[in-house]
Amino acid sequence: MSRDAFGDDTPVYVISVAAELSGLHPQTLRTYDRMGLVSPGRTSGRGRRYSMRDIVMLREIQRLSQEEGINLAGIKHILELQRENAALRDELERLRASASQLAGELESTRSVAARLAQQLRRGEPAGAPGGDLVPIHRTHVVLWHERGRE
Repeated sequence: MSRDAFGDDTPVYVISVAAELSGLHPQTLRTYDRMGLVSPGRTSGRGRRYSMRDIVMLREIQRLSQEEGINLAGIKHILELQRENAALRDELERLRASASQLAGELESTRSVAARLAQQLRRGEPAGAPGGDLVPIHRTHVVLWHERGRE
């Protein structure tokens, strides 16, 4: 079995074990679940299963409440802001990666344009021997008109 099979998000702990690991009473865990502070996984019979991440969150809720004196509504707001912050950081990272890719494509395009301009300044047709550029096809426009109607 791989190490990731029971990673931080795997809901494996029943409520009594989660209560013991977090140092809280099982009824407190039920209250936090009802309030949406922690959302444990559920079995098919609707029993709660807590992950290690849930237990760490329970400990943080307890710390904020006991040591910082923050009420549960305030803690819920803090947790929502932390989740939103994490989502925004993920989006920023995705945008940075996309920008980096676009910058590479732009640099490649600039390089091709510079080589093309250099060939044209030397009077060479685009795609001249030794060049890797696509030839430019020139089109001539011819206008026809009837004699005497000028």
